[in-house]
This record gives sequence, C-alpha cells and structure tokens, in this order.
Amino acid sequence: MHFYELHEGDDEVFADLLLAREEEMEAEEFFDVVQSIRRRVVDVFETQTLVEAIADELERDYGFIAVTDERLTAAVNVSREEEDNFLADLDADEEGVDYAEILADLQIDGRPN
Repeated sequence: MHFYELHEGDDEVFADLLLAREEEMEAEEFFDVVQSIRRRVVDVFETQTLVEAIADELERDYGFIAVTDERLTAAVNVSREEEDNFLADLDADEEGVDYAEILADLQIDGRPN
C-alpha cells in the first residue's frame, strides 16, 4: 500500500487529506495528475474543499482510496493526561460543524498553535 497526501492551505481554508493506493505512482506523476484534475475542477467543485474534490476524482479514475472521517472504524483521543483519553463517538451527529473553520481559527500567523 502506498500513501499520498493532498494539502490545501490559504487564509480561509486549511485541509489535509490522505490517500492510499495499491500500485505506486511516482511523485512527479502524482503531482501532474493532481494538477490536471485541479485545473478541471477548481471553478466547479461542490465539495467543502478543493482537496476533497480532487480526491473524489482520484478515487473514481485512478484507484485511490481517500482516508476520510466517513471511513473511520475507530478514533481515539490520546493525551498525557489520563482523563483526556477517550474513544470518540463516530456516530455522533456532527452536522453543521465546520472543521475547516475550526482549524483556521486555531492557527496564528499561518502556524498551528
């Protein structure tokens, strides 16, 4: 299994998305494919972020699997503090939560806190 990352960051949005693929694709080829898709979808995508739109295309046309929250089996919060460790409720209704906005609010001068 080979892993790839799409990163989108500007003043309004900060998003990372991991992808997996059975067959290796050279880094330069991956970049070229992503750029080609980006040019096609940049003005018309309907997902929340550009990287999600690109990932959709990579899944459909190139055999990638996007590692998204919808595909998680389990999520565990890990902390040095015992009381801050817990198994997250993946079935909780989180509609209306804008994670991109939350991440942007957490950044100061373009760097994570």
